[in-house]
Amino acid sequence: MYKDKTLTCQDCGATFEFTANEQEFYAEKGFTNEPTRCKDCRAARKNNNRRQPEREMYSAVCSSCGKQTQVPFKPSGDKPVYCSDCFSKKRR
Repeated sequence: MYKDKTLTCQDCGATFEFTANEQEFYAEKGFTNEPTRCKDCRAARKNNNRRQPEREMYSAVCSSCGKQTQVPFKPSGDKPVYCSDCFSKKRR
């Protein structure tokens, strides 16, 4: 019923095969559109979507040991800030 098709990737312009087995899989899942990206571009796009944005880090002085540290929030000055070592000790 299905025949292999050659498609063109919308991202890189390379041609890729949309095999009969893949077409059957798409039909079973109810997908109505053919893939528009080759396997490599799909994987790259998937990885880019998973990447977390870089956290902004702020300089602070540990309230316990006085060591300079970096924290992922802007210290307001009304609460103590701890370096990772002191924070771990406080949690135990």
